[in-house]
Amino acid sequence: MERLDDTILRIAGSIVMSERPAAALKSWRLRLNIRQVDLAKKMNISPSVLSDYENGRRPSPGVAFVKRYLQSLLELGREGGHLTTLNQLDVAVEREPILVSEEYEEPVEASRVIEALEAQVLAGSDLLSWRIYGYTVLDSIRTIYSLSGFGFYRIFGSTTERVLVFTKVGLGRSPLVAIRVSQLKPRMVILHGPKAVDPLAIDLARRERIILGLSQIAEESELASRLSKLSQPNALK
Repeated sequence: MERLDDTILRIAGSIVMSERPAAALKSWRLRLNIRQVDLAKKMNISPSVLSDYENGRRPSPGVAFVKRYLQSLLELGREGGHLTTLNQLDVAVEREPILVSEEYEEPVEASRVIEALEAQVLAGSDLLSWRIYGYTVLDSIRTIYSLSGFGFYRIFGSTTERVLVFTKVGLGRSPLVAIRVSQLKPRMVILHGPKAVDPLAIDLARRERIILGLSQIAEESELASRLSKLSQPNALK
């Protein structure tokens, strides 16, 4: 148990120190495929209270709450067969591809996402009036190595009406190929990093009726920050 406690405390510390602790908290439940209602029951709190913590509507959780959250989560993971060894947890810490995933309280137009991320529209310029209900920022390299099949579905959160932002992109082909073969399709994809995008990626986006953009914002953390501010009054004005 000592090693497990040490690991839980290490993760708890990283969550509390995160710039977005609520998002970091929620990501652990999603990666273990645990329902919010089941975790709330295990923690002996109401689902609404847990939802408030996970979506940042309550003050940032302290280490004691996060430790209790993780302990309950891991117990449920083991009971459901989602987690069998501590090594799996260690791998999850190192290879988790989802950097942040959030839902908007009010939808925003795709054109505002393009403006916020200073993105060049590569496909779907006629679709910018579409509404976006959430966003997921992903490490594209980790996504390729650790998400396949059912795991790929986790990146969509509670709705596919969202923007997927892929960081550390080479030419942009792999993310679009993965989306092409998936049954779930996002409304919008933003590629971060490359100076040029593979024509195949652009063609696939057009075929799938997906808005595709290219952002050259320097810092990855700035992507999530700008996306989170979009649903706030007078955001980015």
